[in-house]
Amino acid sequence: MSDPFFQPVSGIDLPRFAGVPSFMRLPHLSPIDPRYADVQIGIVGIPWDSGTTNRSGPRHGPRQLRDLSTMIRSGNPVTGVNPFEAVNCADLGDISPNPVDIIDCMARITAFYDVLKSHGITPMTAGGDHLSSLPVLRALARDNPVGLIQFDSHTDLFDSYFDGNKFTHGTPFRRAIEEGLVDPNRMVQIGIRGTSYNSEDIEWGEAQGVRIIRIEEFFDRGIKDVMTEAREIVGADPTYCTFDIDFVDPAYAPGTGTPEIGGPTSYQAQQVIRELAGLNLIGADLVEVSPPFDPNGTTAWLGASLMFELLCVLSQGT
Repeated sequence: MSDPFFQPVSGIDLPRFAGVPSFMRLPHLSPIDPRYADVQIGIVGIPWDSGTTNRSGPRHGPRQLRDLSTMIRSGNPVTGVNPFEAVNCADLGDISPNPVDIIDCMARITAFYDVLKSHGITPMTAGGDHLSSLPVLRALARDNPVGLIQFDSHTDLFDSYFDGNKFTHGTPFRRAIEEGLVDPNRMVQIGIRGTSYNSEDIEWGEAQGVRIIRIEEFFDRGIKDVMTEAREIVGADPTYCTFDIDFVDPAYAPGTGTPEIGGPTSYQAQQVIRELAGLNLIGADLVEVSPPFDPNGTTAWLGASLMFELLCVLSQGT
């Protein structure tokens, strides 16, 4: 029996254009709220993009994602899942970022997720640029390395940028492997494409054991076959899912920092997420939605819809 406190506000009771826009119209709780301990999945915003190397803007992503997420209804007609009936979900707010200090901000993010972990709350995160994933993993994977399924057009496995700077949105998963947060032999990257400066990231990743599936292979083999392999790679052990909105073709998601043509459709993005059902997922994020490059909100609407798909998958394993 679901707890009525954790149900989203229905558009039948309050029009979707009215009210305060929490994520998916869920209750908004802080750690001092008496119902905080009852939360099983918490949706969190990381409004931070100090790792961006060119087109900044994802710091505004969580706010626009919240606004567009008010369009979400509670049931998934394809999978039959209603995540709000399955588990207690809540909007746990944003981390308080330090926009001028990358190291301090990452420490703030990790501390926030330490609290979630201590309460046994599974996080569904809205970024923020992709560097946001690193401090989240520092909390969730502190005790043991986890598997990783990454939907992206870039590997984010580069070593440094501009005179040895180690922390950008192009480096988080190299750092995560080096820090022992991610097991590279249980890591798969899907959708990789686009022009490049060099092949350092690919060569380093493959040398560590990362399975890199370029977009050409993805389309040649098909979703079912690729996702079957991805599931085999991560196995039954704890796994994290990270979804960069630039995995999707910019025809569907133009509002992102580093768009790459030749990507999947919005429907195919839904399909790959649905293939995650049954995995041992300890959390997920959706990053790199950049409202300044899509003020109409098309990208944020897609992002919110994919967050719902991820929430459906997470709710089945919590």
